Amino acid sequence: MVGRRSFAYLTVTDRLPRILTKAIDTVHRHKDIFFEEHGQEGVEAEKRAIFLMSKLRNELQTDKPVIPLTDGLPDADQWNKYLERQQARLDTEENPSWFKSSWLYMECYMYRRIYESLQLNPPMCDFDVFSESKIQSFFESQQAIITICTYLQELKEKIEAFKDTQLKAELLLLLQVALWGNRCDLSISAGQENAQKFNPLTSLESLKPFILIDDSEFVWELLVNNKKNKTTETVRTRVDIVLDNSGFELVTDLILADFLITSRLADEIHFHGKSIPWFVSDTTKRDFDWTLKKMQTANHMRMSRSGVVWENNVKKGVWIYHDHPYWTLPHEFCDMSLVAGDLYAELQKSNLIFFKGDLNYRKLTGDRKWSYTVSFDTALRGFQPAPLCSLRTLKADIQVGLKPGQGEQLAVSDPEWMTSGRYAIIQFSNPCQI
Repeated sequence: MVGRRSFAYLTVTDRLPRILTKAIDTVHRHKDIFFEEHGQEGVEAEKRAIFLMSKLRNELQTDKPVIPLTDGLPDADQWNKYLERQQARLDTEENPSWFKSSWLYMECYMYRRIYESLQLNPPMCDFDVFSESKIQSFFESQQAIITICTYLQELKEKIEAFKDTQLKAELLLLLQVALWGNRCDLSISAGQENAQKFNPLTSLESLKPFILIDDSEFVWELLVNNKKNKTTETVRTRVDIVLDNSGFELVTDLILADFLITSRLADEIHFHGKSIPWFVSDTTKRDFDWTLKKMQTANHMRMSRSGVVWENNVKKGVWIYHDHPYWTLPHEFCDMSLVAGDLYAELQKSNLIFFKGDLNYRKLTGDRKWSYTVSFDTALRGFQPAPLCSLRTLKADIQVGLKPGQGEQLAVSDPEWMTSGRYAIIQFSNPCQI
């Protein structure tokens, strides 16, 4: 249940309606394009989609019961079964509703209903209501992207001569770049501008005190030991990255992936994105492909060079993109082995999985009110397909694995420490060490 004084309540009553309003406005502003491309059918589809999203906004703001999906897509049955299970947990008089259900469930449900509004109105099925915001965020972050691409290209020119100490230092630095890239989250800013406009490298040292848990040493040890213990060339080290935001954050993930391949700390990278537009700025296949294309055609040599290398990695099968529908279901990750056994089996092939951002952390830990000191392994509740590491800036009121008293001290010194994005974690779990 969403407490009325909580960050979750503010999200449901304020931020989510604003995101919906912006989505409705985006559809309306494109009505001329729909008419040009589809004639009167496009105009009628636009009107119906706006009606459905406006209805959704009213349901949200007036705490109406959650209703089943009706678009008949392959995942609709899973969503409707999940709703039935939520209903079964309540008294017979009650229904799951916007203010009385889990924040995690309701937030996911809203994005799925936005998608339904378009799916029920062909020819608008392929329209991404968040695309404009994502594109704008990428271009507004261009200077920061040039900076980190330049850093990477210069690093790669001398990496062959690096000793382990230098490799380790560079890995830890690029982990931090990818970590703080997670601040660029358009769902938190309700779709408003949230780009990276300053040099991300110059601020890393000053940001170190804000990393509440830093398990990057464990990440290094795992990767370097895999590299050293390879018995044959056919043994391949696989790293998976469960993506969060497109735009600048995605570029930081691609930079990290490039470094892992070049340093031979990994032989293949598997990216996991969303199969539908999700949480405003989450990465879809269209966003991933668009980013590689824009990088290649950039008028800055370092950006363009990075884009060419990355596209080549995809063509060679060194980088593989997946978008399993489970990532846009309401389930927590501890349910994955039962609900999506194929995805769980795929993740078990990995040597290390990075989970980017807040939504992934909430699904890893079940978005429960854990004690700050509960171990990460306990909060995962059996979700252990492979060694995993969360890279997250804190934008939701959940955090585990802290030292005794650490959370309480932060609450006194900075009451918004869990939701402001000022603090971050690099949090590791290895099933082999449990």
